[in-house]
Amino acid sequence: MNPLCGRCNLVVYPTEKVNCLDKYWHKGCFSCEVCKMTLNMKNYKGFDKLPYCNAHYPRTNFTCVADTPENIRLKQQSQMQSQVRYKEDFEKNKGKGFSVVTDTPELQRIKKTQSNISNVKYHEEFEKRKTGGEVPHQQPSNPSPAYQPPAATQNFNYEPTPAPVHQAAAAPPPNTGGGSGKRYRAVYDYAAADEDEVSFVDGDVIIDVQQIDEGWMYGRVERTGQLGMLPANYVEAI
Repeated sequence: MNPLCGRCNLVVYPTEKVNCLDKYWHKGCFSCEVCKMTLNMKNYKGFDKLPYCNAHYPRTNFTCVADTPENIRLKQQSQMQSQVRYKEDFEKNKGKGFSVVTDTPELQRIKKTQSNISNVKYHEEFEKRKTGGEVPHQQPSNPSPAYQPPAATQNFNYEPTPAPVHQAAAAPPPNTGGGSGKRYRAVYDYAAADEDEVSFVDGDVIIDVQQIDEGWMYGRVERTGQLGMLPANYVEAI
């Protein structure tokens, strides 16, 4: 017994039969459900056991969740719980070092303050090294200019000309932990915040790196030739 067509519900004979989508169709009845364009086994798309062309194939669209009073109440409750939890964590960690992970405006202000304090402390130590770090032993043994001629060994380190002072300001600070000549690669973009810092982008190579402390380094950006300080957590050793 010959089957019935899935479109016109008439008998389908073997010479005009199309078997697809668990149904039998006349060749002329196997068409798009929307535009009625005749399809074949290569260009049809099935949905809910019905043939469609590529242009009218049903596509799943995401529906927006209605902003109901219940959803608004749940959203406000979630925000309040988040604020309460942040305040509790802040009180627990106050005085022990800040370990709160949430990136809140208060945490951003604290990070900025800590960064400024670190920069000020570094600049103070750097100025002390630049001005008095090279001749710390001349003070007691050389109280007046009249005593300088007999102290020949002290004159070797004491040069009152402005050239050595300028070179000390431009040269890298004394090595306090890392070896000179190390190479690092930037893993983040950084914009200089002070005149003695350098700017770089992700992927830049930093050469002649010297470790200043746990948070700062001194080096030269190979791409631009700029020389200055940079944050240690923005680069990685090559």
